[in-house]
Amino acid sequence: MKNRLKILRAERDWSQQDLAERLGVSRQSVNAIETGKYDPSLPLAFRIADLFALPIEAIFQRD
Repeated sequence: MKNRLKILRAERDWSQQDLAERLGVSRQSVNAIETGKYDPSLPLAFRIADLFALPIEAIFQRD
């Protein structure tokens, strides 16, 4: 699944660690999501969307 997580994070000048702490996950998880190696669970996808105040569809897209 493609995503805009890295772009959204960079727009806020957050490191992967900053985002991980805000989401309650590891930095490695953030990296895996950004690189498409891991698709987040639905609850995590909702937390990400809420954090960026965007609908899930604005962050995650099908390949």
